[in-house]
Amino acid sequence: MISAFTGQQIRDAEKPFLDSGGGAVLMQRAAYGLAQEVVREIRKRRRLAGASVTVLVGKGNNGGDGLFAAAILARRGMRTTAVLASDGAHAEGLASFVAAGGRVLRLDAGNAEELAVSCAGADVLIDALLGTGARGGLRGAAAELVSLLQELGPTCVVACDVPSGLDANTGEVHWPVLEADVTVTFGGIKAGLVVDPGEGCAGRVVVVEIGIEAPLRLLSPEVRRLAASDLARLLPKPERRSQKYTRGVLGVVAGSSRYVGAAALCVHAAALSGVGMVRYLGPEAAARQVLSITPEALWEAGEPGRVQAWLVGPGVDGDEQQGRVKNAMTAALGAGTPMIVDAGALSLLPQKCPANWILTPHAGELATLLAALPATGEVAVTRDDVEARPLHFVRQAAELTGATVHLKGATTLVASPSGVVFSQSEGTPWMATAGSGDVLAGILGALAAQSTDALTDDDGAYAALGLERDDRWAAVAAVAASVHGRAGSAASQEFDGGPLTASAIKNAVPRVLGSLYAECDRTRP
Repeated sequence: MISAFTGQQIRDAEKPFLDSGGGAVLMQRAAYGLAQEVVREIRKRRRLAGASVTVLVGKGNNGGDGLFAAAILARRGMRTTAVLASDGAHAEGLASFVAAGGRVLRLDAGNAEELAVSCAGADVLIDALLGTGARGGLRGAAAELVSLLQELGPTCVVACDVPSGLDANTGEVHWPVLEADVTVTFGGIKAGLVVDPGEGCAGRVVVVEIGIEAPLRLLSPEVRRLAASDLARLLPKPERRSQKYTRGVLGVVAGSSRYVGAAALCVHAAALSGVGMVRYLGPEAAARQVLSITPEALWEAGEPGRVQAWLVGPGVDGDEQQGRVKNAMTAALGAGTPMIVDAGALSLLPQKCPANWILTPHAGELATLLAALPATGEVAVTRDDVEARPLHFVRQAAELTGATVHLKGATTLVASPSGVVFSQSEGTPWMATAGSGDVLAGILGALAAQSTDALTDDDGAYAALGLERDDRWAAVAAVAASVHGRAGSAASQEFDGGPLTASAIKNAVPRVLGSLYAECDRTRP
């Protein structure tokens, strides 16, 4: 599992080293790691000798890291330039840079345009303006310089620790921000690098170990991300004597006479995700379409039989289907059954939900949900607000509803009512297509139905993550988000990285699951 920490947690881990006079050692390790990554980027494009590197330098340690790294590069035969955006540049770092033969330029109110043209022509531009301790964004001439660079589009931008203007704790972005191709971060991943909009500005993230990793591992991470090895352990897999009922039965209230496709997509996605049986509740027109694609499903015209989990909401429209949703919610509350609540069912929630209910809104739906809650009803929450501060609002929604909240997006965030958050980002922009969310709902419903026993096992894979029982539902949703994203990427690759449909995502799910099960077999002791 990848753990992401706040800037304060990083600073707390550094404190023993700083108190013992080890600050210079930490900076040298950071600078060396940054320089090595710059070298790797240059070698992708040309020879090292004579390559040009420009570092944008702010005050404090972040600028010091950049200056020491540039000094290392200068000694390896590269043409290095430092653009000082502040009078408070790190003294020792600047001295080392000058001694290595680096050229120093100073930014002022009148030369931002000239320097932007010069900086944009470098083979690599290092952004070392603001670090994790900065509050707010760039101002004055530095903001003007970065705005101009955004327009000019440098060849390669490497951010030092975090892109300047990105909040390392929350992922909020204070424009202008120079979007990085690579972010070299030190000691541990900052939470703002794995949540949007920050992740969209960070590019590829490289972690450089500087000696504070052991104390960091003792802290509770701000955000968690599941890796392939975690998915392999967490995914449910049938045993030799399993049968359809022990593999999980999913009840689905989805679709309507108008939105037939939503029901067909989510039911088939659930069947392809390994659930033992799907019981479909909906109008006959939708049921005919569902059964034509998934003949294994059962159409329940009346009261359904026993289920291990419910999925309600995709394509739900009209009084009849809304009535079925309400009945399913009542049954789930009474039996303590997990429930996936999507799309048209989000407006039908009870005042308080249990943690094993997983809500799956996109940003607009989350804004509507928050605006309707008593605690926030008088505060206007917009889609733009949610997209600017998704970590804040997904946590708020989970706390206020009592449910686990799965906020869909380029980076998916899943929050437990306790505040535990998972972040997954394995998809492709081509997945922004009609029906993609219905496929995700089917995957999530299937995993919920299959995972109920595993989540109560205090010696199992979910318990090994160190999560309380109610928080484990967030991990289930994170697994589903990852499988969905991987299926979308795999489907797109079949078309050489081109467009895809929701049906293509759905059809790629068994292949993705198969590769993850194979990963589990390879890594099993």
